[in-house]
Amino acid sequence: MESAPTAELIRAQLRRLRLKAELSQEEFGKLVHFSGSQVSAVELGQRPLDRFFLKRADEVLDTGGLLLALLKMAERDGQPSWLRPWLDAERDAQQLWCYHPTLIPGLLQTENYARVVIRADDMLSDDEVERRVAVRLDRQAVLSRPQPPKLVAVIEEAALRRADESFRGLMTQQIAHLIQCTERPHISVHLIPSDVSTHVGLAGPFTLARGDDGGWVAHLENQLGGTTVDKDEDVAIVVGRWESVRSEALPRRQSIELMKEVMTSWS
Repeated sequence: MESAPTAELIRAQLRRLRLKAELSQEEFGKLVHFSGSQVSAVELGQRPLDRFFLKRADEVLDTGGLLLALLKMAERDGQPSWLRPWLDAERDAQQLWCYHPTLIPGLLQTENYARVVIRADDMLSDDEVERRVAVRLDRQAVLSRPQPPKLVAVIEEAALRRADESFRGLMTQQIAHLIQCTERPHISVHLIPSDVSTHVGLAGPFTLARGDDGGWVAHLENQLGGTTVDKDEDVAIVVGRWESVRSEALPRRQSIELMKEVMTSWS
């Protein structure tokens, strides 16, 4: 889902740049590996905007990545209203603390893992699955910016072991990615071992973001999406829960060793 005004802007820019390059729809289509009728459908809004198409268009028209950047803006603007405050907080965060009882947090997911998790919702079309995967991967860019936030993630050991035979290769790749992430100085991953049977975090996943002003914002996930809270008393409760789950988790080195142990047990 992209924002309609921004999507119209993208289509208008695409047409303007194509005409400036003195290319017909057929000529342009050959260069981007689409038919002329497909190019026409994109420009008229009869075909959804496609990342591959816009990436090729940026290259052919030498835009400096303009069209793909506009698409990312459109996708962000098209996010549900409940998610936008959190996207702003996440993007501007100086610190991120996240906990998930059953899954790898989105900022640390591989593309293949993200796709399988998102596809579990059988109400989504293939196109919507791919759009959501792309948006999730784009959000991970916050960890690669020049001054990235300090990310501390707490994950249940059980989340790493939830795999049948067909899922093992994907999980091995995902755990290897987690270990690689911990090699970056601003990322820490801590596991809560399976022998910790109950704790307050099992009530549900949450993330805390600390901004430039030192204030914290919390995001709580649920089956209908999520809730972003910034009231001091509500945030204080979530911070208290974070401290509780963090105290149950293993130190960094022991967590990495446990991740390696899980990988080895599958080989």
